[in-house]
Amino acid sequence: MTRKKTEQNSSLPLYETSVQPLASTLRPQSLDEVVGQQHLIGPGKPLRVALEQRRPMSFVLWGPPGVGKTTLARIYAKSLHAKLHELSAVSAGKDDVRKVIEAARLSDRPTVLFLDEIHRFNKAQQDFLLPYVENGTLILIGATTENPSFEIIGALLSRCRVFVLDPLTTEDMQELIKRTGMAVDKQTTTWLSQLTSGDARQLIGLMEAAHSLYGKVTKETVTQAGQVKLRYDKKGDEHYNTISAFIKSMRAGNANAAVYYLARMLEAGEDPKFIARRMIIFASEDVGIAQPTALVVANEVFRAVEVIGLPEAAINLSHGVVYLALAKKDRRAYDALRAAQKTVRATGAIPVPLKLRNAPTKLMESLGYGEGYEMYGDEDFLPEEIKTEQFWGEEKP
Repeated sequence: MTRKKTEQNSSLPLYETSVQPLASTLRPQSLDEVVGQQHLIGPGKPLRVALEQRRPMSFVLWGPPGVGKTTLARIYAKSLHAKLHELSAVSAGKDDVRKVIEAARLSDRPTVLFLDEIHRFNKAQQDFLLPYVENGTLILIGATTENPSFEIIGALLSRCRVFVLDPLTTEDMQELIKRTGMAVDKQTTTWLSQLTSGDARQLIGLMEAAHSLYGKVTKETVTQAGQVKLRYDKKGDEHYNTISAFIKSMRAGNANAAVYYLARMLEAGEDPKFIARRMIIFASEDVGIAQPTALVVANEVFRAVEVIGLPEAAINLSHGVVYLALAKKDRRAYDALRAAQKTVRATGAIPVPLKLRNAPTKLMESLGYGEGYEMYGDEDFLPEEIKTEQFWGEEKP
């Protein structure tokens, strides 16, 4: 049934009066219906002001899945009385964009191109868009889950505003649960809100699946009805954010938090070898000579992951994580390397002092190679040009 029919049967829950997916039926048609993102659409906030003033502008919506990017794009286009074309950068190419441009040139209304997953367009495809955004043929709205600074070319990004969307809060998710019209107890409501990590589309989809199969929404029916996975893109921001939190927790000696982020990565399907490799690096970079056995432990954890595999290897990973987190830390070996690399890049290949050179032939000996070298001498071994440089500090700072 259509949305109009649903409204006529207002005494019935939405999920019983529409053959459309529930997420589509519940999609807001105006800003006042949107849940969340008040920093953008609240009174006096930039997107609301742009809509109220019907101000044409190109912009990028950056945020996690299911927080309203498509909805806001459609509401904005509607406010301009514009012709809206929706493309996904996953499947669309230059020819698809060219057709939109041709239609825009013939239209007497503004044309909005909503390009979902704009980060999937390569540089050449983005370059193709640039002049039409610049001259106003198209109003571009890009949606992305990836950092626009890295994924969108500078020239195009400079012609677009960037609006950052936040994950929906627990209160936002609870409001969405109410709007479905489904009976959900307080405990399940809280669990669902936390489980879906601010993703409205996932929330509604799980509820709809549970109700359609079992006639009710409980923790058990949701778990049975859908493959519940944590939001995690192995090549996206969530991947880098989580591994960063994992490393920083170990660095701070916080084993409690480190094990939590380990579990987050494992539950989301992260490659355990990736985690183990990061632990090997950490053992030398952060623990260093304060506890040299850390490198042995980290290597053995990696070996255990290779030999045993998941799920049991998670135990080995946790063992190693706690060990590394609680180990004393000394970054001097790492810092010495970075300082030496900086000097090498700045000074180039300075000739090695003659006394340190090998002298396998009489000619080399006659040229002074190896002359004056003492195996256990305390003289400076650095080239004359940098003899005062200190890369390794004897005393721990």
